[in-house]
Amino acid sequence: MRTIRIKAYKFEELSEEVQTKVIDKNYDINVHDEWWDGVYEDARNIGLKITGFDTDRNRHATGEFLLSANEVAQNILNEHGDMCETYKTAENFMSVWQPVFNDYMETEEGEDKLIDLETEFLNSLLEDYAMTLEKESEYLMSEEAIKETLIANEYEYTKDGKSI
Repeated sequence: MRTIRIKAYKFEELSEEVQTKVIDKNYDINVHDEWWDGVYEDARNIGLKITGFDTDRNRHATGEFLLSANEVAQNILNEHGDMCETYKTAENFMSVWQPVFNDYMETEEGEDKLIDLETEFLNSLLEDYAMTLEKESEYLMSEEAIKETLIANEYEYTKDGKSI
């Protein structure tokens, strides 16, 4: 049996060149384990179930309402900040939906119009969440986020950047 001594370095102690090498090697460190759970949970909290998404060439999300469309919109208006895209989408939906809902008993096409508005709202919300997922993915794979993870977890390396 033999003992080998290795000098260990924290990420911040490595040269810039080696840090870049370590970052490149760990490009996907933050996107291994269901990184999207927080976004899915946010959607569930307002009454939207996201059933799938793609952030590649054809960015999109799929899903369905867990509550009525107007309840989902009201939850967004209560829970999301007014700078959030979902807030703007919900605000726009309610401004169009409410007058149609108020008059829908008086016209035959009212129900069809409500269904169309609710479908458009769902599609717009799913687009908002697809953009959120895309931005989250881009951030998690950014140099900044990778550095934060490597530093926060106190990973150690050899002088040339090999993990210990």
